[in-house]
Amino acid sequence: MNLHYGCGLAVAEGWYNCDASPTLRLQRLPILGTVARHLLKPVFPSGVEYGNIAAGLKIEENSCAAIYCCHVLEHLSLEDARSALRNTYRYLRPGGLFRLVVPDFEQQVAGYIANKDPNALPNFLTYTHLGRTTRAKQPVALIREFFGNSYHLWMWDYKSLAKELSGAGFREIRRCYFGDSRNPAFLSVEHQGRFEWALAIECTK
Repeated sequence: MNLHYGCGLAVAEGWYNCDASPTLRLQRLPILGTVARHLLKPVFPSGVEYGNIAAGLKIEENSCAAIYCCHVLEHLSLEDARSALRNTYRYLRPGGLFRLVVPDFEQQVAGYIANKDPNALPNFLTYTHLGRTTRAKQPVALIREFFGNSYHLWMWDYKSLAKELSGAGFREIRRCYFGDSRNPAFLSVEHQGRFEWALAIECTK
């Protein structure tokens, strides 16, 4: 099987697509889910299952030939990200491939330092989702912010993430690029635009 966690609205055929969004969890509730679909956006497609990779999924160990996550790990605390990587390793079968994409913090910081514009810092904080220009005040806005999980909790560069992957047991860790995997299944979940200004890594078990 192939696992795509943190898939958001992207449903790929031939993959088990899951997401830990609290919004999705509410939308899947009986009766209340109908209300949640009206109040909380986005509305998740029916092909997306609720699943929290940090807490663990109902997947057998050593069962996945391919695992993919794109712009997911930065939304987890460091502790949860480490749990997610350990679980990813458990689900991946020997010789299987894990590919991930995250914002490249080293690249973002370099761009900020080189930018002499007075708006460089506000732009940096906005782009990295590390700053907030306003706080939600209205009830619906507060609900959306609380359940949205859109802010970044931890940032990564290659050396720090490669260290965590190695510590979780992964090997053959390398920077990767859109469409360069030897497993063609990834072509159905990867989107080139998500690789721009980002750090992508492929590794195996």
